[in-house]
Amino acid sequence: MTRCLIVEDEPLAQQVIADHIRNIPELELVGICGNAIEAFEIIHRTHIDLILLDIQMPALNGMDFIKSLKVPPAVIFTTAYSEYAVESYEIQAVDYLLKPITYERFLASITRFLKLYVQPAPAKTHTFFKVNGKFIKLEHIDILYAQSVKDYIILHTIHGKYITHMTMKYLDGLLPSSIFLRLHRSFLVNRDKITLIGKQEVEIDRDKIPIGKNYKNAL
Repeated sequence: MTRCLIVEDEPLAQQVIADHIRNIPELELVGICGNAIEAFEIIHRTHIDLILLDIQMPALNGMDFIKSLKVPPAVIFTTAYSEYAVESYEIQAVDYLLKPITYERFLASITRFLKLYVQPAPAKTHTFFKVNGKFIKLEHIDILYAQSVKDYIILHTIHGKYITHMTMKYLDGLLPSSIFLRLHRSFLVNRDKITLIGKQEVEIDRDKIPIGKNYKNAL
């Protein structure tokens, strides 16, 4: 979650930017400041990832304020004045938004920020399955394929078989689609474990897995 601070002396602009922030799930609005002095106190009291910063404000303008910080958060300038645009990029601002700020333009700016500053979460490499009343950790790389039998799933792994109470539909949504492929209403396979592909079946660890006609295009 990206923690945001609005630094803006115009109440209407404060409200517009706050509404934009609340419409983006990745953002959390920590506070709204009417001037840079208030913002300075908040930044030194709590962690802020991104400042939405006006430039023309009383006491201290936004440009001088951000330059005064030893380790400033990322900043997106929100202003009615275009003449500071070049200077904003010299201090590596994420973006420079001219008022009135539409939601579409704001969203594009936030998308840019997320690409530059927010690292994607590492891909999950394992899943816990309830087997015989205990939760067992299975690494995705160790799962060969899964087979559904009524309301149960047989997980075929390099270490043996495990039976868990689960539907195939649920399992299909649980495991990453980048690794696992649904080949049949009763089978989900690890793509990397396929050793042979035929017209009607694939082979994994010498086991033959049927290909359902509704799943051929996916394969």
